[in-house]
Amino acid sequence: MSTDLTVGPQAAPEVHRYAEALLAHLAAKGSAPPAPPSFRDVPGYWLPPAVEALVAILSGEDPLEPLSRAAGRDQQQTALFLCLALAVSGQGSRIHASWLGTAFGELSLDRPVTHGQRSLWLAAARGAYGPAGKIFVLRKLDALAVQEHTEPQQWVQAIAPGEPSVVVPPSLADFPEMAEIPELAKPAVAAARLARLRGRCAEITSPRQTEQGTPAPLDNSSSSPASAWAENEPLAVLRSLIGQGGPAGPMASLSTYLLDDLRPGADPHLAAIALHVAAPILRGVAEELEADSRLEPPETLTVPLLGHRILLRPEGPDQTSLSAAEESIRTEGMVPRGRPWAAMVLIVAGVACLIAAVLANHLIAAAGVAMIGLAGWQLWQRRRLAEADARYVHGQVNELKELAEGAVWALHAYARESDARAKQAATDATELTRLIRRGPRAA
Repeated sequence: MSTDLTVGPQAAPEVHRYAEALLAHLAAKGSAPPAPPSFRDVPGYWLPPAVEALVAILSGEDPLEPLSRAAGRDQQQTALFLCLALAVSGQGSRIHASWLGTAFGELSLDRPVTHGQRSLWLAAARGAYGPAGKIFVLRKLDALAVQEHTEPQQWVQAIAPGEPSVVVPPSLADFPEMAEIPELAKPAVAAARLARLRGRCAEITSPRQTEQGTPAPLDNSSSSPASAWAENEPLAVLRSLIGQGGPAGPMASLSTYLLDDLRPGADPHLAAIALHVAAPILRGVAEELEADSRLEPPETLTVPLLGHRILLRPEGPDQTSLSAAEESIRTEGMVPRGRPWAAMVLIVAGVACLIAAVLANHLIAAAGVAMIGLAGWQLWQRRRLAEADARYVHGQVNELKELAEGAVWALHAYARESDARAKQAATDATELTRLIRRGPRAA
Protein backbone atom coordinates (compact mmCIF):
# COMPACT_ATOMS: atom_id res chain seq x y z
CA MET A 1 0.00 0.00 0.00
CA SER A 2 1.33 3.41 -0.93
CA THR A 3 2.47 5.58 1.96
CA ASP A 4 2.02 8.77 0.00
CA LEU A 5 -1.37 10.29 0.80
CA THR A 6 -0.97 13.49 -1.21
CA VAL A 7 -3.45 14.36 -3.92
CA GLY A 8 -1.20 14.06 -6.95
CA PRO A 9 -2.65 16.24 -9.76
CA GLN A 10 -3.79 19.72 -8.92
CA ALA A 11 -7.58 19.71 -8.46
CA ALA A 12 -9.90 22.62 -8.88
CA PRO A 13 -10.24 24.75 -5.75
CA GLU A 14 -13.97 24.04 -5.54
CA VAL A 15 -13.29 20.28 -5.25
CA HIS A 16 -11.04 20.89 -2.28
CA ARG A 17 -13.46 23.29 -0.64
CA TYR A 18 -16.42 20.97 -1.08
CA ALA A 19 -14.45 17.92 0.13
CA GLU A 20 -13.26 19.81 3.20
CA ALA A 21 -16.78 21.00 4.01
CA LEU A 22 -18.09 17.48 3.45
CA LEU A 23 -15.60 15.95 5.88
CA ALA A 24 -16.33 18.56 8.54
CA HIS A 25 -20.05 17.92 8.17
CA LEU A 26 -19.65 14.17 8.30
CA ALA A 27 -17.47 14.34 11.40
CA ALA A 28 -19.95 16.61 13.18
CA LYS A 29 -23.32 15.12 12.21
CA GLY A 30 -22.70 12.05 10.13
CA SER A 31 -24.59 13.14 7.02
CA ALA A 32 -23.82 14.85 3.73
CA PRO A 33 -24.31 18.63 3.45
CA PRO A 34 -27.63 19.76 1.95
CA ALA A 35 -26.00 21.40 -1.07
CA PRO A 36 -25.25 18.98 -3.95
CA PRO A 37 -21.75 18.85 -5.47
CA SER A 38 -21.13 21.82 -7.76
CA PHE A 39 -17.54 21.22 -8.85
CA ARG A 40 -16.31 20.07 -12.23
CA ASP A 41 -14.58 16.78 -12.89
CA VAL A 42 -10.79 16.79 -13.31
CA PRO A 43 -9.56 14.26 -15.89
CA GLY A 44 -7.34 11.58 -14.37
CA TYR A 45 -7.95 12.70 -10.79
CA TRP A 46 -9.80 10.21 -8.56
CA LEU A 47 -11.14 12.63 -5.90
CA PRO A 48 -14.01 14.38 -7.77
CA PRO A 49 -15.84 11.16 -8.77
CA ALA A 50 -15.04 9.64 -5.35
CA VAL A 51 -16.77 12.57 -3.63
CA GLU A 52 -19.73 12.20 -5.98
CA ALA A 53 -19.92 8.49 -5.15
CA LEU A 54 -19.81 9.26 -1.40
CA VAL A 55 -22.62 11.80 -1.66
CA ALA A 56 -24.69 9.34 -3.71
CA ILE A 57 -24.18 6.62 -1.06
CA LEU A 58 -25.19 8.96 1.77
CA SER A 59 -28.22 10.11 -0.22
CA GLY A 60 -29.35 6.56 -0.96
CA GLU A 61 -28.73 6.89 -4.72
CA ASP A 62 -26.83 4.61 -7.09
CA PRO A 63 -23.07 5.41 -6.88
CA LEU A 64 -21.99 2.97 -9.58
CA GLU A 65 -21.12 5.47 -12.34
CA PRO A 66 -18.92 7.91 -10.34
CA LEU A 67 -17.52 4.99 -8.37
CA SER A 68 -16.39 3.27 -11.56
CA ARG A 69 -14.71 6.46 -12.77
CA ALA A 70 -12.90 7.00 -9.45
CA ALA A 71 -11.77 3.38 -9.16
CA GLY A 72 -10.48 3.43 -12.71
CA ARG A 73 -8.24 6.37 -11.82
CA ASP A 74 -6.99 5.10 -8.42
CA GLN A 75 -8.77 2.12 -6.95
CA GLN A 76 -6.90 2.01 -3.65
CA GLN A 77 -7.18 5.72 -2.83
CA THR A 78 -10.86 5.68 -3.73
CA ALA A 79 -11.55 2.67 -1.51
CA LEU A 80 -9.57 4.21 1.37
CA PHE A 81 -11.43 7.52 1.05
CA LEU A 82 -14.87 5.89 1.03
CA CYS A 83 -14.10 3.48 3.89
CA LEU A 84 -12.76 6.22 6.16
CA ALA A 85 -15.39 8.80 5.24
CA LEU A 86 -18.23 6.39 5.94
CA ALA A 87 -16.56 5.34 9.21
CA VAL A 88 -16.16 8.96 10.34
CA SER A 89 -19.83 9.62 9.56
CA GLY A 90 -20.88 6.59 11.60
CA GLN A 91 -22.12 4.74 8.50
CA GLY A 92 -19.32 2.24 8.01
CA SER A 93 -21.84 -0.55 7.50
CA ARG A 94 -22.52 0.91 4.02
CA ILE A 95 -19.09 -0.03 2.65
CA HIS A 96 -18.84 -2.81 0.09
CA ALA A 97 -17.06 -5.95 1.32
CA SER A 98 -14.32 -5.61 -1.29
CA TRP A 99 -13.49 -1.97 -0.47
CA LEU A 100 -11.86 -2.76 2.87
CA GLY A 101 -9.45 -5.27 1.35
CA THR A 102 -8.57 -2.93 -1.50
CA ALA A 103 -8.03 0.03 0.83
CA PHE A 104 -6.03 -1.89 3.39
CA GLY A 105 -3.57 -3.54 1.05
CA GLU A 106 -1.02 -5.98 2.42
CA LEU A 107 0.67 -5.83 5.80
CA SER A 108 4.32 -6.81 6.03
CA LEU A 109 6.79 -7.44 8.82
CA ASP A 110 9.49 -5.82 6.71
CA ARG A 111 7.70 -2.53 6.04
CA PRO A 112 6.14 0.07 8.35
CA VAL A 113 2.39 0.17 8.73
CA THR A 114 1.06 3.03 6.61
CA HIS A 115 -1.14 5.76 8.03
CA GLY A 116 -4.02 4.54 5.89
CA GLN A 117 -3.69 1.00 7.23
CA ARG A 118 -3.48 2.23 10.81
CA SER A 119 -6.57 4.40 10.41
CA LEU A 120 -8.56 1.49 8.96
CA TRP A 121 -7.22 -0.69 11.76
CA LEU A 122 -8.44 1.82 14.34
CA ALA A 123 -11.84 2.24 12.69
CA ALA A 124 -12.38 -1.52 12.49
CA ALA A 125 -11.25 -2.00 16.10
CA ARG A 126 -13.83 0.52 17.28
CA GLY A 127 -16.57 -1.31 15.40
CA ALA A 128 -17.04 1.18 12.60
CA TYR A 129 -17.52 -1.68 10.12
CA GLY A 130 -19.27 -4.08 12.44
CA PRO A 131 -17.96 -7.52 13.46
CA ALA A 132 -16.86 -8.27 9.89
CA GLY A 133 -14.43 -5.33 9.88
CA LYS A 134 -12.86 -6.44 13.15
CA ILE A 135 -12.51 -10.01 11.91
CA PHE A 136 -10.92 -8.68 8.72
CA VAL A 137 -8.14 -6.96 10.70
CA LEU A 138 -7.69 -10.01 12.91
CA ARG A 139 -7.18 -12.24 9.90
CA LYS A 140 -4.67 -9.83 8.41
CA LEU A 141 -2.67 -9.92 11.65
CA ASP A 142 -3.02 -13.68 12.13
CA ALA A 143 -1.64 -14.33 8.67
CA LEU A 144 1.69 -12.73 9.60
CA ALA A 145 2.22 -14.56 12.94
CA VAL A 146 3.80 -11.41 14.41
CA GLN A 147 4.27 -13.02 17.82
CA GLU A 148 6.72 -15.55 16.36
CA HIS A 149 9.06 -12.74 15.31
CA THR A 150 9.11 -10.92 18.65
CA GLU A 151 10.68 -11.95 21.96
CA PRO A 152 8.04 -13.30 24.41
CA GLN A 153 9.41 -11.09 27.17
CA GLN A 154 8.57 -8.00 25.10
CA TRP A 155 4.88 -8.95 25.11
CA VAL A 156 4.93 -9.61 28.84
CA GLN A 157 6.66 -6.30 29.57
CA ALA A 158 4.22 -4.45 27.32
CA ILE A 159 1.08 -5.85 28.92
CA ALA A 160 2.38 -5.68 32.50
CA PRO A 161 5.39 -3.33 32.73
CA GLY A 162 7.40 -2.53 35.84
CA GLU A 163 7.11 -5.91 37.52
CA PRO A 164 9.02 -6.22 40.84
CA SER A 165 12.04 -8.52 40.77
CA VAL A 166 11.38 -9.66 44.35
CA VAL A 167 8.05 -10.61 45.92
CA VAL A 168 7.94 -11.05 49.70
CA PRO A 169 5.18 -13.54 50.62
CA PRO A 170 3.43 -13.17 54.01
CA SER A 171 5.33 -16.13 55.46
CA LEU A 172 8.65 -14.33 54.91
CA ALA A 173 7.55 -10.88 56.05
CA ASP A 174 9.97 -11.06 59.03
CA PHE A 175 12.77 -12.40 56.84
CA PRO A 176 12.60 -10.34 53.60
CA GLU A 177 16.19 -11.26 52.72
CA MET A 178 15.07 -14.89 52.41
CA ALA A 179 12.63 -13.87 49.67
CA GLU A 180 15.66 -13.13 47.46
CA ILE A 181 16.93 -16.71 47.64
CA PRO A 182 16.29 -18.20 44.16
CA GLU A 183 14.67 -21.40 45.47
CA LEU A 184 12.08 -19.33 47.36
CA ALA A 185 11.85 -16.33 45.03
CA LYS A 186 11.02 -18.15 41.80
CA PRO A 187 7.60 -19.61 42.80
CA ALA A 188 6.47 -16.39 44.52
CA VAL A 189 7.51 -14.13 41.64
CA ALA A 190 5.91 -16.50 39.09
CA ALA A 191 2.59 -16.53 40.95
CA ALA A 192 2.60 -12.74 41.31
CA ARG A 193 3.36 -12.22 37.60
CA LEU A 194 0.65 -14.65 36.60
CA ALA A 195 -1.90 -12.86 38.78
CA ARG A 196 -0.88 -9.54 37.25
CA LEU A 197 -1.19 -10.86 33.70
CA ARG A 198 -4.64 -12.22 34.50
CA GLY A 199 -5.68 -8.84 35.88
CA ARG A 200 -4.51 -6.99 32.77
CA CYS A 201 -6.24 -9.48 30.46
CA ALA A 202 -9.45 -9.07 32.47
CA GLU A 203 -9.09 -5.29 32.21
CA ILE A 204 -8.57 -5.38 28.45
CA THR A 205 -11.44 -7.77 27.73
CA SER A 206 -13.89 -6.13 30.13
CA PRO A 207 -16.98 -4.84 28.25
CA ARG A 208 -17.16 -1.88 30.63
CA GLN A 209 -13.54 -0.98 29.83
CA THR A 210 -14.31 -1.07 26.12
CA GLU A 211 -17.44 1.03 26.49
CA GLN A 212 -15.97 3.64 28.81
CA GLY A 213 -12.37 3.67 27.61
CA THR A 214 -13.06 5.86 24.59
CA PRO A 215 -14.66 9.25 25.28
CA ALA A 216 -15.83 9.72 21.66
CA PRO A 217 -16.11 6.47 19.67
CA LEU A 218 -15.43 6.36 15.96
CA ASP A 219 -19.00 5.42 15.08
CA ASN A 220 -19.93 8.99 16.08
CA SER A 221 -23.24 7.91 17.59
CA SER A 222 -23.14 10.96 19.88
CA SER A 223 -22.39 13.36 16.97
CA SER A 224 -19.22 14.51 18.73
CA PRO A 225 -16.86 16.70 16.70
CA ALA A 226 -13.93 14.75 15.35
CA SER A 227 -11.53 17.26 16.93
CA ALA A 228 -12.53 15.88 20.35
CA TRP A 229 -11.59 12.28 19.56
CA ALA A 230 -8.75 10.70 21.46
CA GLU A 231 -7.54 9.15 18.19
CA ASN A 232 -8.12 11.36 15.12
CA GLU A 233 -5.91 9.47 12.68
CA PRO A 234 -8.80 8.48 10.36
CA LEU A 235 -9.81 12.12 9.94
CA ALA A 236 -6.18 13.18 9.54
CA VAL A 237 -5.72 10.62 6.76
CA LEU A 238 -8.89 11.85 5.06
CA ARG A 239 -7.63 15.41 5.14
CA SER A 240 -4.33 14.27 3.67
CA LEU A 241 -6.19 12.38 0.92
CA ILE A 242 -8.02 15.53 -0.17
CA GLY A 243 -4.84 17.61 0.04
CA GLN A 244 -5.71 19.55 3.17
CA GLY A 245 -3.39 17.84 5.66
CA GLY A 246 0.26 18.52 6.39
CA PRO A 247 3.10 16.08 5.79
CA ALA A 248 2.51 12.58 7.13
CA GLY A 249 4.09 11.80 10.49
CA PRO A 250 6.51 8.94 11.16
CA MET A 251 5.27 5.40 10.71
CA ALA A 252 6.00 2.44 12.99
CA SER A 253 6.48 -1.26 12.45
CA LEU A 254 3.69 -3.75 12.99
CA SER A 255 5.18 -5.16 16.20
CA THR A 256 5.75 -1.65 17.58
CA TYR A 257 2.08 -0.75 17.11
CA LEU A 258 0.92 -4.01 18.70
CA LEU A 259 3.23 -3.67 21.70
CA ASP A 260 2.16 -0.05 22.23
CA ASP A 261 -1.50 -1.07 22.00
CA LEU A 262 -0.98 -3.54 24.86
CA ARG A 263 0.51 -1.04 27.30
CA PRO A 264 -1.63 0.27 30.18
CA GLY A 265 -3.60 3.35 29.16
CA ALA A 266 -3.80 2.40 25.47
CA ASP A 267 -7.07 2.47 23.53
CA PRO A 268 -9.07 -0.54 24.84
CA HIS A 269 -10.35 -1.42 21.35
CA LEU A 270 -6.82 -1.61 20.00
CA ALA A 271 -5.64 -3.42 23.13
CA ALA A 272 -8.25 -6.13 22.59
CA ILE A 273 -6.95 -6.82 19.08
CA ALA A 274 -3.31 -6.74 20.23
CA LEU A 275 -4.19 -9.18 23.00
CA HIS A 276 -5.60 -11.56 20.39
CA VAL A 277 -2.28 -11.42 18.51
CA ALA A 278 -0.29 -11.98 21.72
CA ALA A 279 -2.56 -14.83 22.86
CA PRO A 280 -0.26 -17.72 21.83
CA ILE A 281 2.68 -16.08 23.59
CA LEU A 282 0.69 -15.34 26.75
CA ARG A 283 -0.66 -18.87 26.91
CA GLY A 284 2.87 -20.25 26.81
CA VAL A 285 4.06 -17.74 29.41
CA ALA A 286 1.10 -18.59 31.65
CA GLU A 287 1.94 -22.30 31.48
CA GLU A 288 5.57 -21.61 32.40
CA LEU A 289 4.59 -19.33 35.29
CA GLU A 290 2.09 -21.85 36.59
CA ALA A 291 4.72 -24.58 36.49
CA ASP A 292 7.21 -22.33 38.33
CA SER A 293 4.63 -21.46 40.98
CA ARG A 294 4.18 -25.18 41.75
CA LEU A 295 7.88 -25.70 42.56
CA GLU A 296 8.24 -27.36 45.96
CA PRO A 297 10.40 -25.51 48.50
CA PRO A 298 13.64 -27.37 49.32
CA GLU A 299 13.80 -29.44 52.51
CA THR A 300 17.15 -27.91 53.47
CA LEU A 301 18.22 -24.39 52.73
CA THR A 302 21.24 -22.25 53.51
CA VAL A 303 20.25 -18.72 54.49
CA PRO A 304 22.30 -15.66 55.49
CA LEU A 305 21.66 -14.63 59.11
CA LEU A 306 23.65 -11.82 60.75
CA GLY A 307 26.23 -12.22 58.01
CA HIS A 308 26.65 -15.96 58.60
CA ARG A 309 25.37 -18.78 56.41
CA ILE A 310 23.21 -21.18 58.41
CA LEU A 311 21.90 -24.48 57.07
CA LEU A 312 18.23 -24.92 57.97
CA ARG A 313 16.63 -28.34 58.23
CA PRO A 314 12.96 -29.21 58.83
CA GLU A 315 13.74 -30.19 62.44
CA GLY A 316 15.80 -27.07 63.14
CA PRO A 317 19.05 -25.27 62.29
CA ASP A 318 22.04 -27.46 61.53
CA GLN A 319 24.23 -27.56 64.63
CA THR A 320 27.48 -27.74 62.70
CA SER A 321 26.85 -24.53 60.74
CA LEU A 322 25.40 -22.89 63.86
CA SER A 323 28.48 -23.79 65.95
CA ALA A 324 30.76 -22.48 63.22
CA ALA A 325 28.82 -19.21 63.16
CA GLU A 326 28.98 -18.93 66.98
CA GLU A 327 32.74 -19.51 66.91
CA SER A 328 33.07 -16.84 64.23
CA ILE A 329 31.06 -14.42 66.38
CA ARG A 330 33.31 -15.11 69.39
CA THR A 331 36.44 -14.69 67.31
CA GLU A 332 35.26 -11.40 65.80
CA GLY A 333 33.57 -10.09 68.97
CA MET A 334 36.33 -10.68 71.52
CA VAL A 335 39.05 -8.13 70.88
CA PRO A 336 42.46 -9.72 71.52
CA ARG A 337 44.41 -7.85 74.20
CA GLY A 338 47.99 -8.42 75.26
CA ARG A 339 49.37 -8.46 78.79
CA PRO A 340 48.73 -5.25 80.80
CA TRP A 341 52.38 -4.25 80.78
CA ALA A 342 51.65 -0.59 81.58
CA ALA A 343 49.66 -1.49 84.67
CA MET A 344 52.33 -3.96 85.81
CA VAL A 345 55.05 -1.34 85.41
CA LEU A 346 52.98 1.16 87.38
CA ILE A 347 52.43 -1.36 90.19
CA VAL A 348 56.12 -2.20 90.39
CA ALA A 349 57.04 1.47 90.39
CA GLY A 350 54.42 2.24 93.01
CA VAL A 351 55.66 -0.50 95.32
CA ALA A 352 59.21 0.73 94.88
CA CYS A 353 58.13 4.24 95.83
CA LEU A 354 56.42 2.96 98.98
CA ILE A 355 59.56 1.10 100.03
CA ALA A 356 61.67 4.18 99.33
CA ALA A 357 59.29 6.31 101.39
CA VAL A 358 59.87 4.12 104.44
CA LEU A 359 63.61 4.58 104.16
CA ALA A 360 63.73 8.17 102.98
CA ASN A 361 61.03 10.82 102.20
CA HIS A 362 57.32 10.33 102.90
CA LEU A 363 56.43 12.40 99.83
CA ILE A 364 57.53 9.50 97.66
CA ALA A 365 54.76 7.41 99.24
CA ALA A 366 52.10 9.64 97.68
CA ALA A 367 53.57 9.09 94.22
CA GLY A 368 53.64 5.36 94.83
CA VAL A 369 50.02 5.31 95.88
CA ALA A 370 49.06 7.32 92.77
CA MET A 371 50.89 4.88 90.51
CA ILE A 372 49.22 1.88 92.10
CA GLY A 373 45.80 3.59 91.83
CA LEU A 374 46.35 4.36 88.13
CA ALA A 375 47.34 0.76 87.53
CA GLY A 376 44.20 -0.43 89.29
CA TRP A 377 42.03 1.90 87.17
CA GLN A 378 43.63 0.54 83.97
CA LEU A 379 43.00 -3.03 85.07
CA TRP A 380 39.36 -2.14 85.91
CA GLN A 381 38.86 -0.55 82.48
CA ARG A 382 40.37 -3.62 80.87
CA ARG A 383 37.97 -5.83 82.78
CA ARG A 384 34.99 -3.67 81.76
CA LEU A 385 35.93 -3.92 78.07
CA ALA A 386 36.29 -7.69 78.34
CA GLU A 387 32.87 -7.94 80.01
CA ALA A 388 31.33 -5.74 77.29
CA ASP A 389 32.82 -7.99 74.62
CA ALA A 390 31.44 -11.04 76.36
CA ARG A 391 27.98 -9.48 76.63
CA TYR A 392 28.05 -8.54 72.93
CA VAL A 393 29.10 -12.04 71.92
CA HIS A 394 26.46 -13.58 74.15
CA GLY A 395 23.77 -11.31 72.66
CA GLN A 396 24.84 -12.03 69.09
CA VAL A 397 24.86 -15.77 69.70
CA ASN A 398 21.40 -15.68 71.28
CA GLU A 399 20.07 -13.49 68.47
CA LEU A 400 21.52 -15.84 65.89
CA LYS A 401 19.86 -18.84 67.55
CA GLU A 402 16.50 -17.03 67.70
CA LEU A 403 16.74 -15.96 64.06
CA ALA A 404 17.67 -19.47 62.99
CA GLU A 405 14.70 -20.94 64.86
CA GLY A 406 12.40 -18.25 63.42
CA ALA A 407 13.71 -18.89 59.91
CA VAL A 408 12.90 -22.59 60.28
CA TRP A 409 9.31 -21.76 61.26
CA ALA A 410 9.13 -19.27 58.38
CA LEU A 411 10.14 -22.03 55.98
CA HIS A 412 7.39 -24.26 57.39
CA ALA A 413 4.89 -21.42 56.85
CA TYR A 414 6.23 -20.90 53.33
CA ALA A 415 5.73 -24.60 52.58
CA ARG A 416 2.12 -24.40 53.79
CA GLU A 417 1.66 -21.26 51.71
CA SER A 418 2.99 -22.95 48.56
CA ASP A 419 -0.10 -25.19 48.27
CA ALA A 420 -2.47 -22.22 48.27
CA ARG A 421 -0.16 -20.33 45.90
CA ALA A 422 -0.12 -23.23 43.43
CA LYS A 423 -3.92 -23.53 43.51
CA GLN A 424 -4.34 -19.79 42.95
CA ALA A 425 -1.82 -19.88 40.09
CA ALA A 426 -3.75 -22.71 38.43
CA THR A 427 -6.95 -20.66 38.75
CA ASP A 428 -5.22 -17.59 37.30
CA ALA A 429 -3.83 -19.56 34.36
CA THR A 430 -7.23 -21.07 33.59
CA GLU A 431 -8.96 -17.71 33.79
CA LEU A 432 -6.27 -16.03 31.68
CA THR A 433 -6.72 -18.68 28.99
CA ARG A 434 -10.49 -18.19 29.11
CA LEU A 435 -10.17 -14.42 28.78
CA ILE A 436 -7.80 -14.77 25.84
CA ARG A 437 -10.13 -17.24 24.17
CA ARG A 438 -12.99 -14.73 24.45
CA GLY A 439 -10.91 -12.38 22.33
CA PRO A 440 -11.81 -8.98 20.92
CA ARG A 441 -15.09 -10.24 19.48
CA ALA A 442 -16.50 -10.50 22.99
CA ALA A 443 -15.22 -7.03 23.87
